[in-house]
Amino acid sequence: MATRSPAEAYEQARTRAAHPQLGRFAAGLSFELDDFQRRSCLALEEGHGVLVCAPTGAGKTVVGEFAVHLALARGQKCFYTTPIKALSNQKYADLVERHGADAVGLLTGDAAINGSAPVVVMTTEVLRNMLYAESGALEGLAYVVMDEVHYLADRFRGAVWEEVILHLPEHVQLASLSATVSNAEEFGDWLVTVRGDTTVVVDETRPVPLWQHMVVGHRMFDLFAEERRGGSTALKVDPTLVRAVAEVDRGPAVHGGRARGGPRSGPPGRNGRGYDRRGGPGRSGPPGRSGFRPPSRVDVIERLDAAGLLPAITFIFSRAGCDAAVTQCVRSGLRLTGPDDVTAIREVVERRTSGLPDADLEVLGFWEWREGLERGVAAHHAGLLPAFKETVEELFVRGLVRAVFATETLALGINMPARTVVLEKLVKYNGEAHVELTPGEYTQLTGRAGRRGIDVEGHAVVIWSPGVDPEQVAGLASTRTYPLRSSFRPGYNMAVNLVDRLGVEDARELLEQSFAQFQADRSVVGLAKRLERNREALSGYAEAAGGRQGSDSGSETDFRAFAEYMDLRRRVSEREKMLSRQGRSAQKAEAAASLEALRPGDVIAVHGGKRAGLAVVLDPGVDRSPRGMEPRPLVLTEDRWAGRLSLSDFPEPVAALGQMKLPRKLDHRVPRLRRDLANALRETGIEPPLRTGSSRRRRGSENEDAELASLRRALRAHPCHGLADRDDRARWYERYQRLERETEQLQQRVRSTTHSLARTFDRIRGLLGERGYLDDAPDAQQDVTEHGRRLSRLWGESDLLVAECLRHGVWRGLGPAEIAAVASSLVYDSRRDDGGVPRVPDDAATAVEQTVALWQDLVADERRHDLDRTREPDLGFAWPVHRWVRGDTLAVVLDGARAHGLELSAGDFVRWCRQVVDLLDQIRAVAGTGDTVGRAAADAVRMIRRGVVAVGEA
Repeated sequence: MATRSPAEAYEQARTRAAHPQLGRFAAGLSFELDDFQRRSCLALEEGHGVLVCAPTGAGKTVVGEFAVHLALARGQKCFYTTPIKALSNQKYADLVERHGADAVGLLTGDAAINGSAPVVVMTTEVLRNMLYAESGALEGLAYVVMDEVHYLADRFRGAVWEEVILHLPEHVQLASLSATVSNAEEFGDWLVTVRGDTTVVVDETRPVPLWQHMVVGHRMFDLFAEERRGGSTALKVDPTLVRAVAEVDRGPAVHGGRARGGPRSGPPGRNGRGYDRRGGPGRSGPPGRSGFRPPSRVDVIERLDAAGLLPAITFIFSRAGCDAAVTQCVRSGLRLTGPDDVTAIREVVERRTSGLPDADLEVLGFWEWREGLERGVAAHHAGLLPAFKETVEELFVRGLVRAVFATETLALGINMPARTVVLEKLVKYNGEAHVELTPGEYTQLTGRAGRRGIDVEGHAVVIWSPGVDPEQVAGLASTRTYPLRSSFRPGYNMAVNLVDRLGVEDARELLEQSFAQFQADRSVVGLAKRLERNREALSGYAEAAGGRQGSDSGSETDFRAFAEYMDLRRRVSEREKMLSRQGRSAQKAEAAASLEALRPGDVIAVHGGKRAGLAVVLDPGVDRSPRGMEPRPLVLTEDRWAGRLSLSDFPEPVAALGQMKLPRKLDHRVPRLRRDLANALRETGIEPPLRTGSSRRRRGSENEDAELASLRRALRAHPCHGLADRDDRARWYERYQRLERETEQLQQRVRSTTHSLARTFDRIRGLLGERGYLDDAPDAQQDVTEHGRRLSRLWGESDLLVAECLRHGVWRGLGPAEIAAVASSLVYDSRRDDGGVPRVPDDAATAVEQTVALWQDLVADERRHDLDRTREPDLGFAWPVHRWVRGDTLAVVLDGARAHGLELSAGDFVRWCRQVVDLLDQIRAVAGTGDTVGRAAADAVRMIRRGVVAVGEA
């Protein structure tokens, strides 16, 4: 460690004296605090809120842990919130290890442990619900840590973060931890506005440097090379990589050995050189353009292992792809573990999965999964059983699993850093279409590479495939613009809670304080400046069009007079165009009728197109053309061309100029026949007539139009018609009109942006008032009704629909299996198109029909009030959950789902069961166990929580 100067030692001693808690906290750490961590912690101890923006793996959570330390040292409370249950579980375990089980609690949808502890880890939704319920647990709360606060951009759940920030009591200090975003100052400004004094700390330096690479064929190259420019050094795409891509892209693939002109070997580094190793053709898919075949996944892992770049996470963006990768590794005989590792792996597997029923192990693919783990490879995706995912996470962190194939969900919060991150593709399916990765997504994924305190450097590797441009990858890797955009929108539950707690006016004021409105209003500032510039320009254009450009006084009268004149010109032009269209339409109809009158052997003149001249009709084409379609006659021209003409070849009606005798057997594809007919056509002596002049006929129709004649007289009689500078003024006036249209569009954007959330809130209140959830009193006195209070306790995408179903009693008389089936339709969301027709249990069919009918009625009201639509009930999970509640085994349930076209993994089944449980718990709480619906919901929850669904739940 470097020796501190006297000045540095004095400053540190002074800081310790002024901030004793930070000194005590730092003394318990095994590492020195980074500058951004120290600045953030100092701000917290001084009583400020703090926003910390730093790269993945930089150690932002240290700031959250210091907030926990402060709360415990001062005898206060701290809530540590995370976006997902898995991250809450992980953080709970970390804090228990540090502070003991008595000091730390956990509250998620699945677990409630020691909820009265001074430090409680929870999902953000749990804290939001506590704030709305004005829970007694909030008493003594001094600090709230919002881990992964950039989740407020999530379009489904982001509103929760803003609700918490807006509703927290003033005295609570907020520690917001975010990934690096380019508008951190803007977010910080908003926090200052709504939370008071907030220190913004931004650090863009990765604690572990990240080196970027591309694998082309069987070689790995650095993505960037250093280039001297004057006295400085800049990065550019490595020319060796560019040459290698060009060579493979245009020629036969290199299936092994050394690429022409490439280096022989060497570990990847910062010298722009790659490595090469003998190997056979890739095995991971069919060859692409130029016969190129990418290296197999096994080959990539082996090469990374040889180069000392494991452990690695390979992002594949496909669950099936992740599972297939593990299967490929196992079948190839790949082994990344030793005997001691296998023993340790089996101990973890046994501990994590001991609660799984033996009867379900086969259907869960347990033995294949365990074999992969014992070889050091695993998949990680949302379709895995939670117990399997948690096992993989623990084994990877402990270094026992060294190659994980994952979907992007792994990048969202779970603490699983690696030495290397591999991206197989730069395209992913977003639920609607295949889209390219954004720079922010690329950074989030590759940010996993490089373990602090373990690795000297991290590595990001992109597998090249035809069509991937190294410049494109360089752009993803070097872009640093990731703005945080609010997704906050008022909903039904939020509306009734706001009215109940704050009243209408204060609720509207709170919505105006949201980050969403803050950003919208800032955008209005730019629009307002453009409007101001436009108005100044319009004034100048008006003066020029009025003939008083440069005059101090100007002349509004002159401009109005010229505007009247230009309006006359516009009306004349529009009338002429209309008459011209009518003339063309009539002429087209006339030409079509003339074509229908043609007969085989008619000699006609073709006036338009490439086939102008004489032609003989071989087939009029009337019988061949579909009903309502124009005829397309088959003709032969003088230059021996034979083919079908269309109406566009006849700008005016056609008439037969004579007749020719045609052969009885006519095949226009025979060259000799075409030659003889063309000679006979020329010998007829018929001359093509001159065109009759359709434009003259159209002008004639215009001259006969009384309205057009009147407009033209008024135009000529107008005082501005004889002005010498009339055409110059007209040009200025046209500019004025274009700018005026643009200005009107800008004004509409400003109107739609300003107070947009409050207006949406008012529309929601209108619908809720009509349906009896709010009373019809004036705004100042408006109150929540009994139905509204029920709605205030229901959270989810379909909150109002659930409230309507309870209100109208459509679920009365249902048993546990039936209410679970119906409830599933309000939470389940099919992945893409599952392809099957959902089966609805017979005993739940009537309730389902009534639920869908209520949804249709609600959507009609939402459309009338210009509100976002409640999503349609999805019945895809109704039959599986119904059978599970009835007591069927996991194998029977999954096989039954597959028989109806629903591919449901065990992990998906557990995840959806737990979401159904969340909703049923809400229904039970709202209806009460004294009600038949509440009792059925409570029984359903108990019956769902068995076997694989119950494993891992506290």
